[in-house]
Amino acid sequence: MSIVYSTGIGAICPGCRRPVAQCVCKSAKGKLLRPADAGLVRVSRQTQGRAGKGVTVITGLPLSATDLESLATELKRRCGSGGTVRDGLIEIQGEHRDKLVEELIKRGFPAKRAGG
Repeated sequence: MSIVYSTGIGAICPGCRRPVAQCVCKSAKGKLLRPADAGLVRVSRQTQGRAGKGVTVITGLPLSATDLESLATELKRRCGSGGTVRDGLIEIQGEHRDKLVEELIKRGFPAKRAGG
């Protein structure tokens, strides 16, 4: 049975059909985070809003939030630098595009260097 109409409860967990804040199955944490142009993993460099310091940004990974966190940890260790996962994107401090594209292809992702 699915909810036809409801007001005021916000996002509903697809697993237990409760509000995400009251989810008992925690399937909302395991759902896939994919941008609109998913299918190709893009590795780009950004300096915007970071006081001129560059970060390498990985977008388009078809992974759950927990898998994204573990992959980010492994990639940060491979590059020897810090980083974070933010809104389904992996940000790694510094210029590591070539190394990350090579590593992602080795892991089976269709990765491509983006930007100049």
